Amino acid sequence: MDFENASKERKLQICELEELRNEAYECASTYKDKMKAVHDAKLKKKVFEVGQKVWLYNSRLKFFPGKLKSKWMGPYVITRVGKFGEIEIEDPKDGVKQMVNGHHLKPYLDASDINGSKKEMVNFISSPPSYDLA
Repeated sequence: MDFENASKERKLQICELEELRNEAYECASTYKDKMKAVHDAKLKKKVFEVGQKVWLYNSRLKFFPGKLKSKWMGPYVITRVGKFGEIEIEDPKDGVKQMVNGHHLKPYLDASDINGSKKEMVNFISSPPSYDLA
């Protein structure tokens, strides 16, 4: 057995392994950067205004919320919008105000917002059928 040649060969294998590890790390890093760019391009900025109704995400409801229990509470009314994403909301029922992060809110849509301002009646049967028995 030649220990000197074996040690050199082993050091060479370790260096090659380290190079492969670095190359894999770089590939994974570039993949993550590309995926983040694609994800960020699809994000839409939420714009909230004073007086707007919003839903508040219940972040305390994490473990076993129940099958039909909603994770959103509200509606709340926005009373102040800050520069850095902090929003003050007020519960219209009891008047309690609280500061929340804008990421925990989503717009509340009334029936008039969904259907438009005009209510249109739809009649599926225009007239009863007529039967000639003669």
